[in-house]
Amino acid sequence: MTSGLTIGQLAKAAGVNVQTLRYYERRRLLQPTDRRPSGYRLYANDALQRLRFIKNAQALGFTLKEIVELLDLEVRSTARCGEVQRRAEAKLAHVKVKVRDLQALARALGGLIRACRAGRPTAECAILKSLKERKGQSGLP
Repeated sequence: MTSGLTIGQLAKAAGVNVQTLRYYERRRLLQPTDRRPSGYRLYANDALQRLRFIKNAQALGFTLKEIVELLDLEVRSTARCGEVQRRAEAKLAHVKVKVRDLQALARALGGLIRACRAGRPTAECAILKSLKERKGQSGLP
């Protein structure tokens, strides 16, 4: 194979860093299809589509491990869409838990901010006192 995209061309087309592509290679998410005599990696034209798949899946919150599993499902002839759906449903449930946790965090921070008396010395700061006393607990002050 003498045609294809170099790692730099692919990185630019996908809007990612060359180091990202090398990392994806180490994680076996992406592999060059050939090398030039100079040693430059060459990627098939479908590598850009694969990279877009990876980046879009990451934007939806999928981890690289989960993305590998999704890619494996895509190429397995016995896989069914229901398997992908179950993984997406599990991800959605995880996201909803994270949203609830972030909402609780926002309430806790809001409560601390409301308890703050900005003109006081830091020795009397409600936020700093709360951080010392909380012992890793979340919730309102």
